[in-house]
Amino acid sequence: MTETRTHQPPSTAVPHAPGGVTHLLRHLGEMVLAMIAGMLLLDPVWSLVAGPLGLTTALDRPDVAALVMATNMTAGMTVWMRHRRHSAGACAEMAAAMYVPFLVLLMPYWAGRIAGDAVLLGGHLLMVPAMVAVVLRRRHDPPVPAPRRGPLTAALVRRWPTGLALLMTVDAWVSPSVLGPWTLLVLPVGYLVVGAYRRRLRGPGVLARQLVGLAAWSALALTAAAAGGRAAAWLVAFGWLGHAVWDAVHHRRDEVVPRAYAEWCGVLDAVLGVTIIQALLAT
Repeated sequence: MTETRTHQPPSTAVPHAPGGVTHLLRHLGEMVLAMIAGMLLLDPVWSLVAGPLGLTTALDRPDVAALVMATNMTAGMTVWMRHRRHSAGACAEMAAAMYVPFLVLLMPYWAGRIAGDAVLLGGHLLMVPAMVAVVLRRRHDPPVPAPRRGPLTAALVRRWPTGLALLMTVDAWVSPSVLGPWTLLVLPVGYLVVGAYRRRLRGPGVLARQLVGLAAWSALALTAAAAGGRAAAWLVAFGWLGHAVWDAVHHRRDEVVPRAYAEWCGVLDAVLGVTIIQALLAT
C-alpha cells in the first residue's frame, strides 16, 4: 500500500502584524515605560536648575507642574520612538497626546472653575484615550524595521533591570535622604510575595530561608525604630546594603525570584544604602 500525503498550504497568519492587538498593546506598553523613564530622569534636573534661579516655588504650582510633567513624558517618549524609527509626524502626534489633555484642563483651572489636583489627575486620565487614539490612527503605518544594535546598545538591553533601577534612584543621588526603619520590611516581603506567586517556595529549605530573612530584617527594623536618631539611620543603611547581597546570591542561584527582579532589586538596594550613608555623612 502506498501512503497518500496531503499537502497543506503554509499558514499565512501574522500574529504580530502591524495593526494587530498584540502590536498595539506592545507599542502602548513601550510608550508608558518611556514616559516613566522620562519623568524619573528629568524631574531631578528641573529641581537642580530651578534652585539657583529661585524658581522652586513656581514648580509647585499645579499648572507649571502639569506642563513640566508633560515635557518629561514627551522627552522620554520621543527618544524611544525615534530609536524605534517612528516618523516625526507620529512623534508629534504622541507629543500632542501628552500636552493637549493638560492644556484643555488648564483653561477652567485659570478661570477658577476646578482645583489644581483635578488638573493633574484629569490630565493623566485623558492622556490614556489620547494615546490610544494616536496608536490606532497609526496602526496601518508601514512596519518599522528593527534598529541594528551595536555592542553598547546590546549590553544596555541585556542590563535593562540595572538601567531601570538607576533611573528610579536618580532623585536619591541628587537629594540623598534617610529612609524610615519600616521600609526594611518591604525587602523580605517582596521575595515572599513574588516567590509565592511563581510557586518557587516549595524547594528544600527555600521557604525556611525566606522566613529567616523576614525575621532578620524585621528584627533589624525593630532595633532601628527603638534606637532612633543616627543609630537608626546607620542600621537602615546597612539593612539595604545587606539586602543587596541577598539579591546577588539569589541572582546567582536563580532562586525564588526572576533573575531580572534580583538584578533590579540589588542595584536599587545598593544605591539606596549608599545614598543613606551619603546623607548621614553630609550632616
